[in-house]
Amino acid sequence: MTHEDDWLTLEELCTACAVEREWVIARVREGLFPAAGATVEEWRFGAAALRRARRMRGLERDFEAVPELAALVADALEELDALRARLRRAGLE
Repeated sequence: MTHEDDWLTLEELCTACAVEREWVIARVREGLFPAAGATVEEWRFGAAALRRARRMRGLERDFEAVPELAALVADALEELDALRARLRRAGLE
């Protein structure tokens, strides 16, 4: 991300993911997804955090997964996405 406009505030992330502020705060404090900034008021979220939050929320909602399990599955899916991207770049997919 190169522009300040590319970062979402906590409120913008909540709106984009249709989650409550407390949902995001709890997961960031538990280390389940990243936020840039020292305090809640300063937190900013990039595109990867937005994708991760949406994924985790879907897993929690659709499969009644606890946050830690949703984060673990999100990790696996992110790794799978990265591997697929490498295959595409190498012309193997």
